Amino acid sequence: MTPAISIVMPCYNGARHLAQSVASVQAQTRGDWELIIVDDGSRDDSWQLMQALAAADPRIVPLQQTNAGAAAARNTGLAQARGRLLAFLDSDDTWHSEFLERMSAALAGREDEALAYCGWQNIGVGREDSQPFVPPEYQTPDKVETLLGGCRWPIHGAMVSLEAVRAAGCFDTGLSSCMDYDLWLRLGSRMTLVRVPEVLAFYHFHDGEQITKNRSRIAFNHLRAQRKFLAAHPDIAQRLGRRRVRALTSGELLHRGYVSYWKGDTETARSLFRAVMASGYGRPKDWLYMLPALLPLPLHRALLRAMRSGRAGKQQG
Repeated sequence: MTPAISIVMPCYNGARHLAQSVASVQAQTRGDWELIIVDDGSRDDSWQLMQALAAADPRIVPLQQTNAGAAAARNTGLAQARGRLLAFLDSDDTWHSEFLERMSAALAGREDEALAYCGWQNIGVGREDSQPFVPPEYQTPDKVETLLGGCRWPIHGAMVSLEAVRAAGCFDTGLSSCMDYDLWLRLGSRMTLVRVPEVLAFYHFHDGEQITKNRSRIAFNHLRAQRKFLAAHPDIAQRLGRRRVRALTSGELLHRGYVSYWKGDTETARSLFRAVMASGYGRPKDWLYMLPALLPLPLHRALLRAMRSGRAGKQQG
């Protein structure tokens, strides 16, 4: 029987967490799905594990490819998908047991014209105080501008039709991160966005290698996705105007630089600040923060230590 929902899961060295993620799919209150797991050239026991899982559950389809990245792995899965609806889940994340049921219900009657998104929560290493988060309403007259500022749901917090994703060109393999943001920009700008105001997706942080730990790579790929979209839609860029476009692009990069700066991630802040300065963006007080990024790293760190020491001395006095 043809499944109603296809779930695509890329997996690279994910043996440690794969069973938990698959279990969250098998626990769904809606069972008419297929789970396509794509082994992206793993060096651990991921392939053997997904074969064993597939032997125990015929709804699981294991595929294997030479390592090519998450975007390529997802595209491999998309090529084999058969369901009308589509969702994505990484091999170390999980869903609420009613994710498929709630999300598909939100799209009922408009499966081919709408994209549903839901709330999510970070859990795991270093995220003990993370609060559940439900993204705001995006389906407004300013939807495209808001999307350019960023899509505030993770890849496993959305559901859309398979044909819509295929028609949009699937995932851009030139992006090592933010490939989901790039896709949501392309889809969300022309489809109705349906908000499901419930926390149904869980992002698991752990002590292994995760793309989302690299703030610099994420920031620059986010910028590339923005520029790619604006280049493909010059009418939108013209309507927004140069000042607003710069605020959405260079301004977002500056914001991410500040976040890294205040978190003590000096190296990431330096790379982002340098890119912002190269674009000529920022107010005078922003440049006071950014200019030290032009110093050699040891001098920059020494300057920051001196500044913090000075502030601490003033507070004690």
